[in-house]
Parts: sequence; structure tokens; C-alpha cells
Amino acid sequence: MLTGLDHLVVTVTDISRAVDFYTRVLGLEARYQEAERVDLMLGDTALRLHQTDTESSPKAAHPTPGSIDLCVRSVLPLKEVQAHLETLQVPIEEGPVPRRGVQGPITSLYLRDPDGNLIEICRPDRG
Repeated sequence: MLTGLDHLVVTVTDISRAVDFYTRVLGLEARYQEAERVDLMLGDTALRLHQTDTESSPKAAHPTPGSIDLCVRSVLPLKEVQAHLETLQVPIEEGPVPRRGVQGPITSLYLRDPDGNLIEICRPDRG
């Protein structure tokens, strides 16, 4: 019945600050729908940013900035990702650490976006 995820809404306090983080730090492409709604492209899926003070409807019953825990896969080795984050002075909260992904063992780095959402960047372990 279902084939995948089209978009995931991320509630933020400041759209421009969030767009800067997700484009500059994570390299996502921003596609503007309107001033209070921006899609950040992650392959064929979008992280759709909604600002807390918008009248968008329908929405979650209690949209809260900083409540997402998101794991994204990297095509780059995590050492390169880590060097990129260090260059941008983005603190790494934890990692690299071994974890279990949907398709098997992964290694992950953890950081936070400007609203405190937990972002896990993983890379599948090659056996």
C-alpha cells in the first residue's frame, strides 16, 4: 500500500536560520514553497520546514521545535563529514559510534540543528 516517505515536517523557530543550517552544513537543496514553508531536498524526499508561528493547516496537534530525531545516510566517509563539520565549527555531540541501521550495521555522528533537533549522520559499515 505504501511505497516510501514523501516529506517529513520539521517545526522550527526561525526558517532562515534553519535553511542556512540544512543547506550550508548538510548540503541540502532548498525549494521555497512560500515564506513560511520550505522543502529541503534529501534525495527524492523532502524535509519540509514549518515555522512555529505560521497558520499552516493541517499540522501536528502539538508542533514543537527540537522534537525530531532524524538519521540520514552519507555518501561520504564519516571522516570527511567530521572534517566538514569541524571546519564550520558545528559541534559533534557524539561519534563516530557503531549503531544498527535499517539495513544493518552503521557508524554514526550526532549533532544538533539550531532548534536542538538531533541529527544523526550515518554510513553503512562495509564488511
